[in-house]
This record gives sequence, C-alpha cells and structure tokens, in this order.
Amino acid sequence: MSEQHAASWATAVQATVHCLTGCAIGEVLGMVLGTAFGLHNAATVVLSIVLAFVFGYGLTMRGVLKSGLDLAAAFKVALAADTVSIAVMEVIDNTVVVAIPGAMDAGLASVLFWLSLVISLAVAFVVTVPVNKWMIGRGLGHAKVHAHHQH
Repeated sequence: MSEQHAASWATAVQATVHCLTGCAIGEVLGMVLGTAFGLHNAATVVLSIVLAFVFGYGLTMRGVLKSGLDLAAAFKVALAADTVSIAVMEVIDNTVVVAIPGAMDAGLASVLFWLSLVISLAVAFVVTVPVNKWMIGRGLGHAKVHAHHQH
C-alpha cells in the first residue's frame, strides 16, 4: 500500500458511519413506506435501495457543496466517494432483512420489523468497514471526499 493513502481503521469506521447514516435513513424510510403502503416485498426492497442511494449521496453532496463546489461537481464527488460503500451496505442489509423469517411481512408495530432493520444495518456496517478501509488505502471511495468535505 502506498504511504500517501495509508488508511487507519478509525478512518474506515468514520467513512462507514457517514455512509451508514444516509443508508439507514433511506433504508428505514423505504421499508416503512413500503410496509405502510402494502407494497410487494421486492418493491419495498427496491424503494429502500433507491432511497439509501439518494440520502447517502445527498449527505455527501451537502458537505462538499459547503466547500464551494457546484452541484454537478458535488454529485461527481458523491458518486466517486459513496457508490461502492452504499452498494455493499445495501446488498448486505437487504439480504439480512430478507433472510430473517417473517421480517418483510411484519407490520410497523412489530418488534420483528424494527429489530430486523437494526440487525441488518449492524451487519452491513461490520462488513462495509473493511471494504472502506481497502478503498481509502488506494485513494478511492471516501478518500475522494477529504479534499472537499468539511467534517
């Protein structure tokens, strides 16, 4: 690994927490809306994934827009910074929710519904941290934000 892109576990955790924030907002909102409106499970998962990307990119763009970038440039930074991290997180958390028996069919008042979301996001976080560490160590992913993002 090149010295210029040394990535600590703390940096990887910080990047993953950032990603988790947007993913969790989108994921939970998508699951709540899909469940509340009685959408098919597949439609609910798709809605959750779309919203996770929207909120994930949006949070990154909010930070980099403050640094003076225009909207198009901020979007490019968000794409470069977050796409892989969000994708990994979404594959893992949706796989976990779908794998928990009854979770997708549980109602909003169900402990199973909320517990499955918490467990899925926790597992996704644990899996995504090493992915982010690897990417940051190569100057990819969240490393692209550091020149612009105001933490």
